Amino acid sequence: MPTRRPAATRRTVLRGAALTPVAGLGLTACGGTEKGAAPLTGPVELGPESEVAEDGAKLYRDHNVVVSRSGDGTLKAYDTVCTHAGCPINKLEGTKLICPCHGSEFEATTGKVLREPAVAPLKTLAVEVRNGTLVVRPQT
Repeated sequence: MPTRRPAATRRTVLRGAALTPVAGLGLTACGGTEKGAAPLTGPVELGPESEVAEDGAKLYRDHNVVVSRSGDGTLKAYDTVCTHAGCPINKLEGTKLICPCHGSEFEATTGKVLREPAVAPLKTLAVEVRNGTLVVRPQT
C-alpha cells in the first residue's frame, strides 16, 4: 500500500513564497562579474585633473577607475574591479572604496584591502596628466 505525503499546510506554502525572493537576491549577489566590469585594455581620458582634490580621491564608475592625489600632489590610480568576485566597485566614502557585492573595502590611495572577503589589493594603473586631462592606462 503506497504511503501518502501529508498535504502542505497554508503556513508552509506562505513561508516558501516569502523566502523565494530572498534566496534569489542571495544568488544574484554572488553571481560574479557584472557587465561593465572589464579591466582597462588601453589608455582612457577621465576628465580634468582639477576633479581630484588634494588628499582626496575620485571614482570614475564608467571606467572602473579611482584616482587619488596625495598632499604633495602625487597622483595614483587603481582599477576598481573588486579582486574578490570581479564586481565593479561603485561607492567611495572619503578614500574608502566599498564593493556592493560582498562588502569588501579598499583604500583608494594605496589599493590595499581594508575589509575582506577580498584579500588581494586593487590593480595599479599608470596615470598621467596630458594638457590638464587625467589619462590612465594599464601598467606595462
